[in-house]
Amino acid sequence: MLTGIEEVDWASLGHAYGPADDVPELLRGLASADPAERETALDGMYGAVHHQGDVYDSTLACIPFLLELVADPAVQDRGCIVELLTSIGGIELDDDDELDELDELAPDDEEFIPAANYAMAAAAIAAGADVFLGLVADPDPEVRLAAPCALASLHPEPGRVLTLLRERLTVERDTEVRLALVAAVGRIALRHASLRDETVDWLDWLARAAHDPGLRLAALAQRARCAPADIPDDVVPWVTRLLEEIRTAAQAPAAGADGYRSAAPTLIGQVRELLEEHAAGRPAPWTEELLRTLHTALDDRVDDRIALVLAQLRSPDWGQRSDAIRLCGGLIRMWRGRYEEVVRLVGDQLQDPEPRLREAATSFLERLFELGGPASDALVARLTSGPAGSGTGGPAVPAGPGHGSGYAFIGRSGRDGALLALARAGDARAVPLLARALEEGEVRRELLYAMDGLGPSAAMLAPLLRRRLAEVELDERLYDRAAPLLYALAAVRGGQAVPEVLRVLRGAPENRRDWVRDSALRTLASFGPAAREAVPELRRLLAAESAAVATTAARALWAAEGDTGEALAALEWWLRPGLSGADWCCAALALAEIGPAAAGAAPALRPGLASRDLWVRVRTATALWRVSGETATTLPVLLAAWEENRHARMDIAEVLAEMGPAASGAQLVILTELTRRRRHNAREGASGSHDIHLDEKLLTLCRAALARMERGRP
Repeated sequence: MLTGIEEVDWASLGHAYGPADDVPELLRGLASADPAERETALDGMYGAVHHQGDVYDSTLACIPFLLELVADPAVQDRGCIVELLTSIGGIELDDDDELDELDELAPDDEEFIPAANYAMAAAAIAAGADVFLGLVADPDPEVRLAAPCALASLHPEPGRVLTLLRERLTVERDTEVRLALVAAVGRIALRHASLRDETVDWLDWLARAAHDPGLRLAALAQRARCAPADIPDDVVPWVTRLLEEIRTAAQAPAAGADGYRSAAPTLIGQVRELLEEHAAGRPAPWTEELLRTLHTALDDRVDDRIALVLAQLRSPDWGQRSDAIRLCGGLIRMWRGRYEEVVRLVGDQLQDPEPRLREAATSFLERLFELGGPASDALVARLTSGPAGSGTGGPAVPAGPGHGSGYAFIGRSGRDGALLALARAGDARAVPLLARALEEGEVRRELLYAMDGLGPSAAMLAPLLRRRLAEVELDERLYDRAAPLLYALAAVRGGQAVPEVLRVLRGAPENRRDWVRDSALRTLASFGPAAREAVPELRRLLAAESAAVATTAARALWAAEGDTGEALAALEWWLRPGLSGADWCCAALALAEIGPAAAGAAPALRPGLASRDLWVRVRTATALWRVSGETATTLPVLLAAWEENRHARMDIAEVLAEMGPAASGAQLVILTELTRRRRHNAREGASGSHDIHLDEKLLTLCRAALARMERGRP
């Protein structure tokens, strides 16, 4: 075994962490009889030799030995090695774009070697891919589970593979392997257009004729994936019936899992444990991936996707309800729609006895902000009633001394998540619960940033926030501890906290000093005349070297005194030619906050309308409109930026709403935005905690702008 491994000059090869002289030990570890050694070796292969999907020269050198290990039935855990090879050879050889990019690279281009390595790895594994053909009937189900994807991805004869996979399906008895066979058939259809039509027809037949409802669901999902334009109109009731058949037919596995579990702290081991924990106690955990495939194929058919989620949320199976929440998380983040009933049903899960379901529901609701309103009553019940599943239905019993939380049954993590969702929904019932949280030792920082949507009722939190700010030490961690409290004080207009804010402003350490000052100054600016005590400090900071600090000091000074003289002079200093775009934006933002009282700064602002920097143009146009009311020069700039950068649309929509009838030239732009189904800031494979909120705010501003334009009055 591993013949010739010593003949390779491994030390001259490299991987993610330097010379690859440790690779022979990793390869031998994969063949070890010791499960811990095998797991550690596999972890090392992914961590160094195939780090984050990269292919190095040492990765290429490993391929013959990995293929040899896969072919040896005496080697255990070969399914993991098949998956590793599938990942290493993952470049699509028939993807013309990939090959064209490689052809266009010069040998001295820094991207040439990595691209060439990917192509060579794919070719090398394809050359030895016949080894995977025999694995579809291997006695080890884990090997059979990994083999179909490897064949569909790497074997150079897709027609031959397709026939083999379909034949194997007639004799395979393991449920998950059968699903893997169907998924591999779909993958071949996607990769090879010449085989697509016959494969779609076969999948359609299987989705209707197979005895096993799980197999029918898998076939339906792959059919939808391969032919998304031809998904049947009755797909939602069809899938719902299949899920019910699966639920009634399946038996939940026993709690826990048999077999070896490595004590080695490997990443692979941790991932496996998380997957096992997720699947534990569920009759058919594999339905989640099938439904994810189906949702991807449905794409912008939002109403069908919502109907499917609603059907799952009403299922007696808590696992299906949990899957629905996770699937809807991606749906609501990417697409606009009517989600009220979805949110209400997710809120109902907060009282379910299953902790994983409650956790999924809480995590989902945290990101909804104003869309979380239909779940507000359920959130309040979660925060103020007896333990989930206890059936008490009574009010929460305050914890005894030393328990910290006033709602001991729920646990801090669950409580904070539910409280965050309630506060972000703007529900005033969150205020007394936030007060209780502020009396404890630690407060989740997101809770402090959520106070700006609670309205006047949150004013009662000011004394507690003031006390906590007074307790913050003026050390190197000041920004991390003080910034959320400063933000919250600004949100609740806690002007009585001026002494505490000044203490932070004056005592900021060298580490991130300007960040601390900027946060403190923003808070003082929100206090308005209540911050008169800070005027001497504000005047001193007008001369700060940081544009963010100096311009925020100017805004705070104007808010405290109402005199624009010194403030305007300081702000116009940052509008000089040659300064950075970021500095200009700081000054423009401050002038926009001051508004008509800063009309004298209009001449200094106008050159920014012609800047190359989009954000300088947007900030300048916004400020110029607010200080002077000009639309002839500002509206064209704003509309051009609207088309150029979608992330500027929320700021622009706010200005258009202020302009009212004067922005009538933007009516078509606004109408177009309101008719789009996809969220303006949707990103595939990435998301932010405020994405949904920002898009909903954009829609609200667009509706307000359109209403004012149509009414024809300022």
